[in-house]
Amino acid sequence: MRARWQPPLPEMPSPPPARAWRRLDPPPGYEPQWRRLSEAALELDLGPDELAGTGLVPIALAREWKPATVALYSKVARYGGIALPSARTPEPDPPLLDLRPLTQLRSEDPEHVRSVAWCALALGWPAPIAVFRSLRRDQVRATARRLLVRTDDGEWMVSGALTAWHAWEALRNRFPALAGSPWVLPALRRGPGLDSRIGGQLSNQALQATFTKHAMHTARHLRATAAPFRREEAEELATAYRELSYDSYRRLALAAGAPPVSARGLVRAARSVSRARRQAD
Repeated sequence: MRARWQPPLPEMPSPPPARAWRRLDPPPGYEPQWRRLSEAALELDLGPDELAGTGLVPIALAREWKPATVALYSKVARYGGIALPSARTPEPDPPLLDLRPLTQLRSEDPEHVRSVAWCALALGWPAPIAVFRSLRRDQVRATARRLLVRTDDGEWMVSGALTAWHAWEALRNRFPALAGSPWVLPALRRGPGLDSRIGGQLSNQALQATFTKHAMHTARHLRATAAPFRREEAEELATAYRELSYDSYRRLALAAGAPPVSARGLVRAARSVSRARRQAD
């Protein structure tokens, strides 16, 4: 069994960075993020000992990481035993934002339709990304006017997502691998993992990347299609979308009045509402 990271003794030099990273086991469930963290550190000739001393600031500057990315990799490093200070996930800015363009269908591209269905459902049922990763199709049922979502934590009626849900279900039923998948948000292509397959379960990291890509594409669409008298408004919204993460999206949905699915994010959502009220006064 390989040892976890421990700070070096005062008189003992650190091993070479590459060897030091190879000695460590990645935290379970975060193997891809741990690999990317070690690769980014090695680009700057930083081993675990040096990283514990400098923090993520040199890597964040070199990679131009956003605050949410710094928060993620700080957590991964701590899970691996590297003593880094906790980086707080940034609050969504602005505290209130029009999220409806992310829920509007623009094409029949499977990745787009899947993302729109996800965003439409999350706008009324803002579950954490790990919950969406494990959400199964048999847990979501379409009624005449709403979607009914059932999990071990309760039951929710979700309005406003029916059109996107039916579009996603109709599209995925055209492809056998997707039609037979039990997941609400299945993989559309094979990834690098040995167990990866079309229709398989996506990782949290893959879902984060999917959301970011959808937000960027929506931002470009807003800029390209805005009427002349709405270009300034569209530019502001597109700029906000370029910085939007899924965690911020669900906190904005909670702040806008969506019912809570879990305790996570409630305090920050309430804080966003209070900040928005102060700014309006």
